[in-house]
Amino acid sequence: LPVTQGKHRFYTLVLPSRILAATCAVDARAENPIEGFQRLLDKKRARDIADYVDTGFGTVPSAIILSAQPPAQLHFDRKTGSLRFCNDPRSFLIIDGQHRVYGFNLARKSVNVPVVVYNKLTRAQECQLFMDINTKQRPVPPELLLDIRRLSETESAAEALLHDVFDLFATKDD
Repeated sequence: LPVTQGKHRFYTLVLPSRILAATCAVDARAENPIEGFQRLLDKKRARDIADYVDTGFGTVPSAIILSAQPPAQLHFDRKTGSLRFCNDPRSFLIIDGQHRVYGFNLARKSVNVPVVVYNKLTRAQECQLFMDINTKQRPVPPELLLDIRRLSETESAAEALLHDVFDLFATKDD
C-alpha cells in the first residue's frame, strides 16, 4: 500500500523473513565511519529474538523500516498494487529493525514481517529518520512494566514482592 505522510511517501507491505534477510544491509558507524549511522549488531539480542519467534507465541508485529537503494530498482505497479524489487543483498538499507531482521533470519521458521519501505531518500534523510525513530520514542516506566508482568502472569517471585511493596506504599499512609 502506498502511504503519504507530509512530504514523504512510503510503502507498507509484508515480506517473508527469508527474503527480508537476503535483501537488506546495515551501514554500521564502526564499519563506515564517514557515512555509517547504525550501531553494531548485538548477536545475543538477535539470537534472543530468534528464540522468541521459535517458541510459537513469539510475535513481533512492529514494522521494519527500510530505505530502497539503487540495486533494488524499486517499482510500484499502480494497476496491480504490487511493489517490485531486485533480489540483491544491498537492495534495502535497514533504518530501524536490524536486530529483528537478523533474529528472524536465525529463527528456524520463516515468518511474515510487516515492512515500511521509503524510496529515494538522501543519506541525510535516512540519518534523520534513524534519529527520529531512536530519540523520540519514550520507554515504558519500570513501575508500569511491573504491573504488566503481573497481568501477563510472567512476574518472578522477586518482582511479585516488589509489586506488593509498591502497592503497600500506594495504599497505606503509615
